[in-house]
Amino acid sequence: MRELNLSKMIEKKVAEAMEVCNGEEGMRSDGCRVAWDEVEEVSSALADLRRRLADSAVDPLEPFCLQNPEAEECRIYEY
Repeated sequence: MRELNLSKMIEKKVAEAMEVCNGEEGMRSDGCRVAWDEVEEVSSALADLRRRLADSAVDPLEPFCLQNPEAEECRIYEY
């Protein structure tokens, strides 16, 4: 849900930035730079969210078992 909201916000910010940069002041204006900085910030937030979601997909027991392979929770029994 949050990823979708950030994606929509990026689309909105890109449209706003294009509008500002195509306006009277043009692409060299401070307003244009600020608008694209906002796009970059939201894009960075989305990338960070995706990275955190990917990292959370890892089994939390895995790092423990790498350090403690003989722990009862980490033993693998073959039948």
